[in-house]
Amino acid sequence: MAAYVIGEVEIHDPQAYQAYARGVPATIAQYGGRYLVRGGAVDSKEGGWAPKRVVVLEFPSMEQARRWYASPEYAPLLAIRLKAAKARLVLVEGFAG
Repeated sequence: MAAYVIGEVEIHDPQAYQAYARGVPATIAQYGGRYLVRGGAVDSKEGGWAPKRVVVLEFPSMEQARRWYASPEYAPLLAIRLKAAKARLVLVEGFAG
């Protein structure tokens, strides 16, 4: 069953974040993932939630999503993101039917 990584990101160091953004797609693809949402316009409708940036990744399974997040390939990029941005991130299983 597919799994999704959903992130809300507020960038406070755009230059450093660019290094993250350049490097991370290859790590996502290496673990079978792909972008569904990468930034783009946000139109808040309910609950007062107004994220500045939303990212949604799709992986073939929760196991693959977890492997990607904990991978040695992603680790140095994650360190960059943690310094360059504030984020809220969840991994969630998809709907089977």
